[in-house]
Amino acid sequence: MQNQPTFVLVHGAFANSFSFAPLQAELALLGHRSVALDLPGHGFEATFPAAYQAPQDLDALAAAPGSIKGVMLADNVARVTEVLERAKRNGPTVLVAHSRGGCTATAVANARPELIDRIVYVSAWCPVDLDVAGYYAEPEMADVDPGGFAAALVGNPAELGLLRTNFRTADPATLDAFKQAFAADLTDDEFRTFLNTFQPDENLDAGTPDDRAQAATWGRIPRTYVRLAADASLPPAVQDRMIREADALTPDNSFDVRTLEGSHLRWLVHPGAAAEVLAGLAGN
Repeated sequence: MQNQPTFVLVHGAFANSFSFAPLQAELALLGHRSVALDLPGHGFEATFPAAYQAPQDLDALAAAPGSIKGVMLADNVARVTEVLERAKRNGPTVLVAHSRGGCTATAVANARPELIDRIVYVSAWCPVDLDVAGYYAEPEMADVDPGGFAAALVGNPAELGLLRTNFRTADPATLDAFKQAFAADLTDDEFRTFLNTFQPDENLDAGTPDDRAQAATWGRIPRTYVRLAADASLPPAVQDRMIREADALTPDNSFDVRTLEGSHLRWLVHPGAAAEVLAGLAGN
């Protein structure tokens, strides 16, 4: 097993290791080991205030403290680094990031490239020329309307020290906005099931310009970008832009690009094709 890689799976915003369970099952059945980690303040470290339960008390929810307050990108990097150090004892590692998890993966690769044998972004942020906030102001993100989720935001992020979203809302318009952005090709039951794996809180630090991909470190790691062709929250145009920028940064080490059909979340609910792609990278 020493030559078999360990896939280290990094989740996105408001998510946790639980969302990777179907993918891990597929990888195991293909003969591959994996570990899905929880970033600080996620999984069983998350805060689910009593006011978030039913019946909800939105006023109390807006003021309830959350454990993720004060968590920074550097804390995420430390968590992933610790897992990679342990996994590396058993052979090669493949770091796989989804969505906002790409910010963490990029920062880890900047700091400790020797721990990573391949880095894989699945419709994940790979900031190169801009930081994440900068990309949101670009034409490629013009069709993404964060205002559609505004009704689900709870409390003042500056006062709470975190971003809180009410994923248990019953508002039809807000639920439809979530579904269209993240899971338009899932059934309503699949969508609601996934929504119930989300936690209400996320940290505020998605990185700075200093956390963009660095050619000397991140740029020497073999890399794959798995495009999600029907992703409405991180549109293919943005995915393609980051791929182009990364390839321009290190033209001698360009992205190996794959494409999967589906929305931002479909590959996690129906992971067969994604598992095949990852399994195919195991010997590369």
